[in-house]
Amino acid sequence: MPLKSSMKIVSLGVAAVLGAALLVGTQALAEQPVPAQQQMQKMLQMYKPELREKVMALSPETRQQLMQMLSIHTNRSNKATFRQVMQEVMSDYQAISVGIATDNGEMAADAARRLAGHRLPKGGLYPYFSLENINDTDMGILPAMNAAVEGTALKLAEAADRGDMAEAAGRLSEIMVACVGCHQKFRGQPGVSKMLLGAD
Repeated sequence: MPLKSSMKIVSLGVAAVLGAALLVGTQALAEQPVPAQQQMQKMLQMYKPELREKVMALSPETRQQLMQMLSIHTNRSNKATFRQVMQEVMSDYQAISVGIATDNGEMAADAARRLAGHRLPKGGLYPYFSLENINDTDMGILPAMNAAVEGTALKLAEAADRGDMAEAAGRLSEIMVACVGCHQKFRGQPGVSKMLLGAD
């Protein structure tokens, strides 16, 4: 084969490889999670004025702490409500308990990691709190509550991976205690109707 033709084929091959690499790199870049600051700006645009005003009135320190907490969750929904996300979390919690009860460490560990990495609901967390809770004091305790649930879930997964079901069971109890504490602070009893006498 003539030298000129060989060089042309090699050049075309190199160009094809570089082009494919550029395409893959561009796709990977496009699939990267949106930075937390941009995500926050996107969420603020979804809020009604009264909620946006309350969020912007939070101290920079509180907003930064919450942004760091939320940035861990790259699975963000444009449709799911907070209640739906909590139903997913409860489903994972139940799967953990079944895994522990049946001595299935892989099942328990996988479910615990799903729980720790749960999706964020549409608009993030702010829209699902009462406006009176959007303040530095109440929002400032969320990172600790979040760590008590998700951080403990990851420790549970590690215990289950080791086959230590006794520790995993203890961690499961810790998760429920943290969940109940958060519910008592922010939610109250779900499904209560204000249309019943004595409900106020």
